[in-house]
Amino acid sequence: MFVLKKSYPVFLLCFSIFFLLNETSQAQSPRKIRTIIVDAGHGGADYGGQSEYEGSLNSKEKNITLAISLKLVEELKKQMPDVNIVPTRTTDIYQNPREKARIANENHGDLFVCIHADAVVLKTTSRIIGHHKETYYTTKYTGKGKKRKKIRTAHTHIVPTRQYYKLPTSRKGTSTLILASHKTSAKIEALEASDMQFETDANDSTLDINYDSPEWKASALLYTQKYFNRSYQLAFDVQNEIDSIGRNNLGVWQRQKGIWVLQATQMPAILIETGFIDNYEDERYLDSDKGQQEIADCITRALIKYKSQVETKAALNADATATKQ
Repeated sequence: MFVLKKSYPVFLLCFSIFFLLNETSQAQSPRKIRTIIVDAGHGGADYGGQSEYEGSLNSKEKNITLAISLKLVEELKKQMPDVNIVPTRTTDIYQNPREKARIANENHGDLFVCIHADAVVLKTTSRIIGHHKETYYTTKYTGKGKKRKKIRTAHTHIVPTRQYYKLPTSRKGTSTLILASHKTSAKIEALEASDMQFETDANDSTLDINYDSPEWKASALLYTQKYFNRSYQLAFDVQNEIDSIGRNNLGVWQRQKGIWVLQATQMPAILIETGFIDNYEDERYLDSDKGQQEIADCITRALIKYKSQVETKAALNADATATKQ
């Protein structure tokens, strides 16, 4: 958890002016979705989650996210030829979350779509697979004073031999995460009045904060209601598509702790937990070409729908503005 030690009224004033001008310019000309960033979570030495239950395929999250992302990129290029599709990685490499955010921001992305797979802490149980001899000792003393002696006696008994293993989770399905709604305009206002906390996960953030950095300013930018609403709209569209193919729809969740790639990207951003790699059915679905393609197709349809909604609304707003003038 990081605590901001200073307030930045000058920055906020400049930011507010920039935001208002940006919103005005968007109202005057139809907003186009020109660039979509597709991020395959984890990679390289960072495996992410890994299936460890008895009978698992030993799947690694980094491989599943890359496979789905590659299919998604291919499908988006096919279905949306007028949009620039930018993947953060196309091979098994590690990228610091800062690097992912930098790629998204430098390519002026209009949307950020991050692919992950879910996991939970598994229960461990055991079974008896045989028996074995076990030796234990008892101790007694004889005599008194200097003649006192300690006598240890060995005993052998038969005990069960146990094999320990992990059970797969019964939880399965797809969910989509966005940054929590309470971390929007209210947090921007709080910066002027008092210190403010940015909550982050150690595995998906950086260990230091540079208050003048583009990442910090992007965090503040993302806390506006505009990006929350658009992120939620896209996440809702994704979950509707997931529901349409009969997969378990776990809904849209607001992440209370910060995820750097959602927090530092200057655009609406979502993170899709495609399924549970430690669930027997979900793992086999996510490991299959069919399952990966279905997920990619669902996200593609959601993005096409979202693009149409945003651009149609922007065009109507522009027409209304032009009529008033």
